Amino acid sequence: MIADLHIHGKYSRACSKELTLGNLEKWAKVKGIDLLGTGDFTHPKWIKHIKETLTEDDTGFLKSKTGFPFMLQTEISLIYTQDGKGRKVHNLIFAPSLEIVDQITEAFLKRGRIDYDGRPIFKIPCPEFVEMLKEISKDIEVIPAHIWTPYFGVLGNNSYFNSMKEAFQDQEKNIHAIETGLSSDPEMNWRLSQLDRYSLVSFSDLHSFWPWRIGREATLFDINEDYKSLIKAIRTKKGLRGTIEVDPAYGKYHLDGHRDCNVSLEPKEALKFNNICPKCQKPLTIGVLHRVEELADRPEGYKPKDAKEVYHLIPLSEIISTVIGKGVNTKAVWTEFNNIINKFNNELNVLMNVSLEDLKNVTEQKIAKLIIDFRNGKVDLEAGYDGVYGTIKEIKKQKGLNDF
Repeated sequence: MIADLHIHGKYSRACSKELTLGNLEKWAKVKGIDLLGTGDFTHPKWIKHIKETLTEDDTGFLKSKTGFPFMLQTEISLIYTQDGKGRKVHNLIFAPSLEIVDQITEAFLKRGRIDYDGRPIFKIPCPEFVEMLKEISKDIEVIPAHIWTPYFGVLGNNSYFNSMKEAFQDQEKNIHAIETGLSSDPEMNWRLSQLDRYSLVSFSDLHSFWPWRIGREATLFDINEDYKSLIKAIRTKKGLRGTIEVDPAYGKYHLDGHRDCNVSLEPKEALKFNNICPKCQKPLTIGVLHRVEELADRPEGYKPKDAKEVYHLIPLSEIISTVIGKGVNTKAVWTEFNNIINKFNNELNVLMNVSLEDLKNVTEQKIAKLIIDFRNGKVDLEAGYDGVYGTIKEIKKQKGLNDF
């Protein structure tokens, strides 16, 4: 089962207004995703859409009319002060039933509003947040989201936490997994012995349903298709097979940098400038690579004995766009995308399994070769920084890629 369990609906800020459960299901099938999160279950209009569109059954998942499974999921933004420092942390919540979701929403309503954004903000410290949810149900799962991003990642540079224990205190025992985020991958997280006990999961954090967003990161499970089995896999690592990752250099916060000045720097270079932009003298946004290096207690390349599988991929639309020199949302790219998908069933099958020879029989050789090169880790990227996505070094991405 390939799962993407960090998504948003159309009532979240900076999200496509065409984001509906129907569109999400349609494009999940095109992508090759077997299970989706519902996203944003605390928002009154979105939960109404969920209840009108999906049906609950005894698996703990909700099903569409065609039987496609969704799992109740949302993301909450916590902004508060601890030890004199401002803290900003995003956390995912997984829930086993609509009844539990209603109780979660009721608890949040006692602390503030939920109607202005699909990812609402609360002034609740992380330990209190987890304790509050566990009092509602032990089956609720909390997963710190994109833990390394400078803004809203629990270990990111601007949250000022150096460990999960520091952030979650006595409730760390109830945190079983961490989301790697686009700008890091398992290999980077393996460098911290303090993270060994956590399951590593990856999800897209999509803001639109297009195939260059949905499922660009996902988690692979070998489990029975029910909520309890999935949560057990997350808590024990048994049944969690691995993750699909974009190259972390593709992420928007991999290197240090300053977008306004077009400055991006490796950590060692940034330190030479005292983490100050050499052009405008303002502070640099410290990227994930720098932050991991600060906290790592193992050398680059360390791999634990129980390491799960890792697939480093890039969306097929991006590959086609790079080769033909057209934007990802252009007719030319869509034509070639559909040509390939129609032959090989879904995008992840193409990216993970189809042979070079079979690809060359359907698409042009450059596209086929780039698919295989990404699969084999042979493509270098110009790394992302300060909110700017990474680009393929050999051929820069073309205009036309929207940021949803």
